[in-house]
Amino acid sequence: MGEWAFLGSLLDAVQLQSPLVGRLWLVVMLIFRILVLATVGGAVFEDEQEEFMCNTLQPGCRQICYDRAFPVSHYRFWLFHILLLSAPPVLFVIYSVHQASKEPGGAAAEAGKPCAPCALRARRARRCYLFSVVMRLLAELAFLVGQTLLYGFRVAPHFACVGPPCPHTVDCFVSRPTEKTIFVIFYFAVGLLSALLSVAELGHLLWKGRLRQAAERDNRCNAAQEEAQKLLPPPPPPPALPSRRPEPDSYAPPAYAHRAPAGDSEGGSGRSKASLATVRQDLAI
Repeated sequence: MGEWAFLGSLLDAVQLQSPLVGRLWLVVMLIFRILVLATVGGAVFEDEQEEFMCNTLQPGCRQICYDRAFPVSHYRFWLFHILLLSAPPVLFVIYSVHQASKEPGGAAAEAGKPCAPCALRARRARRCYLFSVVMRLLAELAFLVGQTLLYGFRVAPHFACVGPPCPHTVDCFVSRPTEKTIFVIFYFAVGLLSALLSVAELGHLLWKGRLRQAAERDNRCNAAQEEAQKLLPPPPPPPALPSRRPEPDSYAPPAYAHRAPAGDSEGGSGRSKASLATVRQDLAI
């Protein structure tokens, strides 16, 4: 289990730079492949050669018949499958760690200045991850085809062996064929699920790459327009409009309707008071 733990720790480092679909692929890889094969697969297929019985005592006949029945052991075939599938992600982790150690960390980085090599390095890392997903998908499809051609979907309980060094047709029998058939179908279904997740991740990466390229193209166009506007001369000031006299108010009183002087109004009010007093005296008489 120590080797499986080490491989699991390497694969776990891939999820730091993987999208959601890539993390689902890692879950399938760690749980439904590595864990199941390490705990169940070894117990199912560890005694397949010892329990492969043939009805003959001819020396070497049983070994030759087992080699013809199973050119490659199921367990070793799946071990090689897991190692080959793990190679692209592990190589990507090594590449990412190497590139991260080369990132600049001087005063320019602390001042927040744009770093053109950093953008180029990030673009190369995305391309490397995309290449690792493509290689992983090709390896997955190749092993699915290989498993179908080598074993099919059923482990037959009986195998008829013909040929030297066997003197005649020899009947051989496989131990626990039903259990092995179920495990073969389960592992093939996990392989199909892993291939579908790889296809989905590949499509997601291509779609995100197109969006990123469109955004970068827009940013370059906007930057070019800003630079062109800086080079253009400033626009001339707008021409001054002629001054307009204020229009007369239509509701204002005419010019001849001016107010009387203050002295005249006071004199008029005094005469009116005197005449009023005279009228009161006459009424009193």
